[in-house]
Formats: sequence, C-alpha cells, structure tokens
Amino acid sequence: MVKGLYTAYTGMIHQEHRMDVLTNNLANADTNGYKKEGATAQSFDALLAHKIKDVTEGYRLAKHIGWNNPGVKIGEGYTDFSQGPMKETGNTFDLALTDKGFFAVEFVNKKGESSVKYTRDGNFTTDAEGYLRTQDGDWVLNSEGKRVQMDPIAPETVINIKGQIIQNGQVVDTIGVTDFENYDYLKRYGENYFEPVEGATEAEAPAGIYQGFLETSNMSVVSEMVEMIAVSRAYESNQKVITTIDGTLDIAANQLGKV
Repeated sequence: MVKGLYTAYTGMIHQEHRMDVLTNNLANADTNGYKKEGATAQSFDALLAHKIKDVTEGYRLAKHIGWNNPGVKIGEGYTDFSQGPMKETGNTFDLALTDKGFFAVEFVNKKGESSVKYTRDGNFTTDAEGYLRTQDGDWVLNSEGKRVQMDPIAPETVINIKGQIIQNGQVVDTIGVTDFENYDYLKRYGENYFEPVEGATEAEAPAGIYQGFLETSNMSVVSEMVEMIAVSRAYESNQKVITTIDGTLDIAANQLGKV
C-alpha cells in the first residue's frame, strides 16, 4: 500500500518535468527557427523487461536487477526538428531554409573561445565592414567555413536559392548550409543554437535559401496548451491517489488498530 505513495509521487515528478518542457516551448513561440522539445517516460515494467533480457553482462554472471522502485522514470528528452511555417518579411538579410540543414555560425563565448554552432534562425544583419551576423553579433559562415563578407555600400544585394550573394552582377560569397546524418548527435545550446557531439557526421544539405523570409517556431500554441491541460489533470490524479492512500492508512492505523 505504501508503495502506492511512491508510485504516485514519481508520476507527479514526471508531470512537473513535462510541464517545464511545455512552458519552455510556449516561451519560445515567437522565436525564429525554434524547434520544440518533448519529454518521454519509462514505466517500471518496461525497464524490468529490458533488464531481464539484457545479455550484455555475460553468461552466468549474476547481477542484481537494481532498486525495487515501481513507478515512472523520467526518460530522455527529444527535439522535434520538423520544419516550421515561413513568414515573409521582405528584408534583404532575412533568410529561411527550404529543407533540412542549418546555418553555420561562429560563436564566441564570454571567455573569448570561438566554436561553430548551427541554427535555423536566419534573422541576419550586416555590420559596417560588410560581415553577415546574427542578431546577437555572431558571424555567419560561408560554404568554406569562413566569415561571410560583402560590400556594405552595394546598391542592391540578391541572395539566390543556392545561397550565392550577388552584388553588382557578381557572386561575392556563398552562405554555407550544413546538415547531419543523425540529429540525435546534436545538442541544444541556448535557445536557438545546436552543437554536434561525438559521433555526429556531417551530410550534404538538401536545403536552399529563400531571401526575405524567416522560419518561425514549429510549435503550435494551441497544441501545447491542450497538452498542458492534460498534464495538469494527470498531476491532480496522482494527488488524489496519494490522498486516498493516506486516508486508507489513517483508517488502518487509527480505527482498525483499536479493534
């Protein structure tokens, strides 16, 4: 009976974790190129079955299954990399990717260390020297991994579907687009950046570039709100289980014990 308290407790912890993920998604509803996150759970019986069938320990090597803790285990989080809707802005340096892929960005941290990050947010601008930058001041990289630079006083700048920057009738640079074979090897960095981890393999990006467009967040406010309601009800259900068990224990201890 008391185990039911811990089972309901783990369910409440899991629902809190789901709520944190949903609120973070809602907070980034207006973030360009944002990819929504999700949370998974693993039940006790599923983990037990997996452990029983695990043959990696070797033949005849006895090993304890682990702590007996029925309930819900918070699983791994995941990121939905599906493409978000596009909105037209008409701005020269607002760029959107047509398919899979990422813009490569040279990011400098507070220690002055530089590294390459990847993003779907194409809300760019130029500085006085003609370098293409993000709104946070990071440099956008070209197809050769160098900083994109153009003529800052050119009368017109056209960026075609191939990412070629055309000024005065000539191609002055090409914006780099990078893709990866498996997105499971990408780790979120901050709100809108991703960085590869060990095992990540680059692949040819199928995406083209639309000038004057931005990719918006791929999360739906309505869907997230509906999910939040479901999480709240699941949390309340676990609370009621704890209240019910507590009442049963009270009867067992204070009433049946008197007989």
